[in-house]
Amino acid sequence: MKVKDGAHALVEDARKELQAATSITHNPHRRALLGRTVAYAGAAGMAGAAAVARAQDALPVPASNKTMGRTMPPEEYGMPSRHEAHVKRRRTDVFVNRQNSSDWSMTPLHQQHGIVTPSGLIFERHHNGVPDIDPDQHLFVVHGMVRQPLKFTMADIVKYPSVSRFYFMECSGNGLTDWLQPRSRTVQQTHGLLSCAQWTGVPVSTLLEEAGVLKEAQWALAEGADGAAHARSIPIKKLLDDALLVYACNGEMLRPENGYPLRMFTPGWEGNTSVKWLRRLKLGDKPWHLRSETARYTDPMPGGKWRQFSFEMEAKSVITSPSGGMNLRPGPVEIQGFAWSGVGKIRAVDISLDGGRNWREARLEEPVLDKTLTRFRFNWNWDGSPVTIASRATDTTGYVQPTVEEIRKVRAIVGFVQHHNGIFPWSISASGEVKNAIG
Repeated sequence: MKVKDGAHALVEDARKELQAATSITHNPHRRALLGRTVAYAGAAGMAGAAAVARAQDALPVPASNKTMGRTMPPEEYGMPSRHEAHVKRRRTDVFVNRQNSSDWSMTPLHQQHGIVTPSGLIFERHHNGVPDIDPDQHLFVVHGMVRQPLKFTMADIVKYPSVSRFYFMECSGNGLTDWLQPRSRTVQQTHGLLSCAQWTGVPVSTLLEEAGVLKEAQWALAEGADGAAHARSIPIKKLLDDALLVYACNGEMLRPENGYPLRMFTPGWEGNTSVKWLRRLKLGDKPWHLRSETARYTDPMPGGKWRQFSFEMEAKSVITSPSGGMNLRPGPVEIQGFAWSGVGKIRAVDISLDGGRNWREARLEEPVLDKTLTRFRFNWNWDGSPVTIASRATDTTGYVQPTVEEIRKVRAIVGFVQHHNGIFPWSISASGEVKNAIG
């Protein structure tokens, strides 16, 4: 009787813990609870087999177990669950845009579960709408200072040997609303002009080699086929190094808003140089100094001067969880976020729990790749006191992500300022509310 009674007691404990575990949706100890439940059930032995079966009844049978599921059509493009409909790109909540012709939408970084951004969530920027281009009619040409001008159809381009590479892409305007004061509420709004994907295409160097670059050629004009004819001057050195003519992303052809059927991709450089809907590369001996690289995409400097062609996106990081708009409860918290650098790999990420006075090293999650988002994690036990948290990235060149104050010593932060890679803080109140703490 004692063995039987002991078995019943163990199984009853198991039933209660199983019931408690399945009733908690966000319990960091849930896995431990389930593990102990299995141990208790095993200790009951054969004498308690019937009781174990009754204990399992504590886990209710869901409605989905009692009916047939949706039949799959013979042809379909898979979509996310309807329960994930809230995960989407969003426009800025700071600027009021009274038209849609020139606009951007942002990646929900706080809802991205790995380093690869799904194609439908890659941030998007357009200057005069998204064109609808028939790939069978699209032409791409290489001309200017070359020995042999070349013209390609898309059918021609996809026949060339291709490569697939993982890279981040960031708009130079990422974070421009939050230099000195907390204007944006969530990390999607502060840092969402950032994505990471697997890009597939032909190295630009392959086609330039075929065209024959003249020794006088130092720059190339990349121009798109959109209504704005967006164009940028790009050094030949970059094109011969790692630039790609991309036609696919994340295993499928480009989405229209991301440049279908062909775009330039310049790894590690500001997103506007990765010209979408690419129609030509014209080689020359100097930059073109277009409006997009004089009145736009330049950086104000001390003394009233402006810096041109600051292409590289310097090392940067941001905590995505916990971040603005979230609420915490005291106890174990895993701080998560992304770090990236346009000049190499991320070497380390540090976390501050006191507004930047002290720093502790976070754990980098593999893979850690060149010019790619790197996820970091840091285990923390929050005691419920008000605190300000932040992250700081260091890349393989030794460059350390600066504070906004350090940036101000060498640049003028006024107006519509690009290239914000300053350390970004989040405040957590005693009530657990997380807010933008910049400024």
